[in-house]
Amino acid sequence: MAKPLKRFLNLLCSLRLTIVLLVLGLILVFLGTMAQEPLGLYIAQTHFFHSMFVDAAAMLAALKKSAQLVNIYLTPMLAADVLAAPWIPVFPGGYLIGTLLLINLVAAHIQRFRMSWKKSGIFLVHLGLILLLLGQLMTDQLATESGIRIREGETRNYSEADRRSEFALIDTTEKEKDKVFAVPESLLKQRGAIQPPGLPFHLNIKEYFEHSTVTNRSGAILNQPAQATQGIGVRAHAIELPRVTSMEYRDVPSMVVEVAGPEGSLGTWMVSGYFDEPQKFTYKDRTYAMTLRLARHYYPFSLSLLDFRHDKYKGTELPRNFSSQIRLQNPSTGEDREVLIYMNNPLRYAGLTFYQASFDKVDDKVTVLQVVRNPGWLTPYIACIMAGLGLVIQFMIHLVGFIKKRTS
Repeated sequence: MAKPLKRFLNLLCSLRLTIVLLVLGLILVFLGTMAQEPLGLYIAQTHFFHSMFVDAAAMLAALKKSAQLVNIYLTPMLAADVLAAPWIPVFPGGYLIGTLLLINLVAAHIQRFRMSWKKSGIFLVHLGLILLLLGQLMTDQLATESGIRIREGETRNYSEADRRSEFALIDTTEKEKDKVFAVPESLLKQRGAIQPPGLPFHLNIKEYFEHSTVTNRSGAILNQPAQATQGIGVRAHAIELPRVTSMEYRDVPSMVVEVAGPEGSLGTWMVSGYFDEPQKFTYKDRTYAMTLRLARHYYPFSLSLLDFRHDKYKGTELPRNFSSQIRLQNPSTGEDREVLIYMNNPLRYAGLTFYQASFDKVDDKVTVLQVVRNPGWLTPYIACIMAGLGLVIQFMIHLVGFIKKRTS
């Protein structure tokens, strides 16, 4: 084997590389945690942990925040500064460190490890660590989170994304059921013409603002051309704003869309997350409603809220317990049963987990459930059991050997 290749393989298997990667991981976790205050959770996660490299602007924001720990106060970098800065990689990100750790572990195992019953515990520990790393990658790539906001007496068969939106065009002609055409936010951002399958007209996305405010057309705005020719948008004007980074608030998008058939334009509408009611129009004897809303995940079953309880400690406003009495109905399986969801007692059903997440602080009849789909949710448990079992086995092997040696 050529010397350069041998050196490279030895480097991949080396314990030094393991230590270096673990130290880099610790630094990354520290700086990523510090960056959450000026940048917000989601931007910090994206730039530090869900990336191959950390860029210079995000790193500078984290270092400035870290300097405050030793009473050095520098002008903080805001999320908008980081998002507008050029991408210059300066530090390995979470994906790169995790990938190298996985390669290092597997390579060291292949090169040095020889299977025998005396090392079966170590083998099991290493297998648990590999499963833990792969499970985290699976969670990052495949897990989705959404929420259900539901009032007592209401029924839902869908959950809504926390921060992603969609444009929904609903054919409401039939009284029995609606036909929904949804356009995801990723396509709206690209703007331009879209032809949803099954519709007799196409959409022309003229403007899409991920976060916005909407004001009346008055004053200086009257000098600007109207953004819409139909609907409530004729009297309104949408203005783009910087994206929200705080976890307590979310972006409210607005969009200007033209509907055009073979005979030409049918008009231009403004739709916005600020508008509560869908806007309707008629084309070829069919009625359509359009709205910009949080992206929905539909399910073949429904949840009805029977009762929501917000118990407090007697004589105080301190919460003691939140619980939601739910009726679960699934026509495809014939299920119709009641379930109580409360803190640390989620409902697991159809590959989803429903957690008691929050409630409406104004309306005490409204509960908020978090819905998580995570195909890899079992991997941390299995990995920890394997690693723990491996440690016990390895300890027992040495203990038995020690007792035998001492007895002899």
